[in-house]
Amino acid sequence: MQTDIHRNGKTRKKRRSAIPVRERILVAAGDLFHKQGIRGIGVEAIAEAAQTNKMTLYRYFDSKDELIAEWVRGIIAHKEEEWKDLNAKHRGDPHGQLQDWSRRISAKLRIMEERGSALGNALAELPDPNHPARRAIQEHKVREHKRIVRLCRAAGFRDPALSANLFTMMLEGAHSCVQCIGMRQIGEHLVQLVDLMVENNRQRQQLAR
Repeated sequence: MQTDIHRNGKTRKKRRSAIPVRERILVAAGDLFHKQGIRGIGVEAIAEAAQTNKMTLYRYFDSKDELIAEWVRGIIAHKEEEWKDLNAKHRGDPHGQLQDWSRRISAKLRIMEERGSALGNALAELPDPNHPARRAIQEHKVREHKRIVRLCRAAGFRDPALSANLFTMMLEGAHSCVQCIGMRQIGEHLVQLVDLMVENNRQRQQLAR
């Protein structure tokens, strides 16, 4: 039994070691940022969790702030890929894209109920407007809002800018309600509200024909 435990431990360690050092650092940093907060964890702990050392960490990242920024950029890159997937799956169907988008967010809200939004938490911990991570998040939010405006315009909403603002407010509000309502319920409500807005818009278009 002890031999099996020892062997399994060595196997897990070997698998972790097979991951490139830079990626291990980013994964370890992200996990610790979620658990203990960005400001609550130091580079020594991150390096140890990544099975490396502080000197090696600084070879890949000039500072902790740059590590934070790169971690944030990775999250944003994943979100950008998801938008590409939404566009590919619902090409020519902006209503369907908005509805699928709300359902994906709802699924994520259920997962993040214990930890909250990674980007939202980062904004709360990084008050400096010039911090590279904060700038990356704000630029991402601007791009996302413009994308939603384009979808609302393509879907034929009477006031695309207002509709996009409502979608954005619902999204931001959902992320903020983890303590007062719970992510599972608020995610379900987000889907219902988006479906309601889409259905009302479809009915208006049908009546106008």
